[in-house]
Amino acid sequence: MGAGVMNSGGDGGRRGRRRSRRGQPMSEINVTPFVDVMMVLLIIFMVAAPLSVVGVPVELPETAATALPGDEEEPLTVTITDDGRVMIQETDVEEGQLVARLQAIAAERTSDKIFLRADGRNDWNRVAQIMGLLNAGGFSDIGLVTDVLAPTGGADG
Repeated sequence: MGAGVMNSGGDGGRRGRRRSRRGQPMSEINVTPFVDVMMVLLIIFMVAAPLSVVGVPVELPETAATALPGDEEEPLTVTITDDGRVMIQETDVEEGQLVARLQAIAAERTSDKIFLRADGRNDWNRVAQIMGLLNAGGFSDIGLVTDVLAPTGGADG
C-alpha cells in the first residue's frame, strides 16, 4: 500500500489565500501611513506647545520650588520686563490702568488665580508693588513664575 499527497483545488499548495481578480477593489485598509502621519503630528504639537504659552522674553529667577497644579481656564499672566514695562499676557499696560484692566478681566473669569513673571533684574520693591496692584485688581491667588533650579541642600558655595 502506498501513500500519496493529494493536491485539491489547484491552488499550488497555498491554503487560505485567495487570488484577487483583476479589476476588483481591495477591501483592506493600510493603516501604516495613517499612523506615521499621526506620529509626526504628535511630535510637532509636543514641540510647539511649550513655545506658544507666553511670548514675552524675560530672564526668570531660578528656585527649587515645585510647579503649581494646572487649572481649567487659560492661565492669566502678568509680566514685568527687565526695563520695567508691565504686560498682561502679551499686551503692554500702563501701570495706572493696570487695576482697572484687571478688574474687568476678573469680572469675566471664574478663578482669581494669576501668574506673575518678573525678570530677575527687577528689584523686589517693584515686584511687590505690582503684586499689590494685582491684589487690588481682584486677584488674590498670585503665583510667582520661576525657572527650575536643582536643589542644593541649603549649602552655599
